[in-house]
Amino acid sequence: MKPPVVSIVAKSGTGKTTLLEKLIAEMKRRGYRVAAIKHDAHSFNIDREGKDSWRLTQAGADTMLITSPAKVAMIKQNPVGHEPSLDETVATFCDDVDIVLTEGFKKSAMPKIEVHRHERSEKLLCRDEEHDTTLIAVASDSSLKIDVPLYDINDAKGLCDLIMELYLP
Repeated sequence: MKPPVVSIVAKSGTGKTTLLEKLIAEMKRRGYRVAAIKHDAHSFNIDREGKDSWRLTQAGADTMLITSPAKVAMIKQNPVGHEPSLDETVATFCDDVDIVLTEGFKKSAMPKIEVHRHERSEKLLCRDEEHDTTLIAVASDSSLKIDVPLYDINDAKGLCDLIMELYLP
């Protein structure tokens, strides 16, 4: 798949977003164009009631875009019961970046880095709860015996080096 996708996975409250922020900043510092995709298992709403964009969506627009000189935002209604796959989402929206970093998508077939915080759980999602062969590394705040590279939970540079070595020219 082009661009490559790496998913940051963990149990809720472990630090996925914090690590992802650091990885994005490090990738940008190195000159890469980065997309971030967050999976939300719930029905989120980024539009605010009463705003023009909300009103247009409420009127039935299947796709609603709002543009400015700085950015574009899109609200696209999914057909009932059909959440697009990660592959579809990347193919549709991420053709202009070098890499896609996701938060969540723990059941996807994409390469994964698991964030582990000992106080949150002693078990790993991708090794203890099930053996996920797509796990490429673990970022942890404690020492673990693991069959993939282990990084400190704050080592965005090291993880970025690994991602570059495996997926970026």
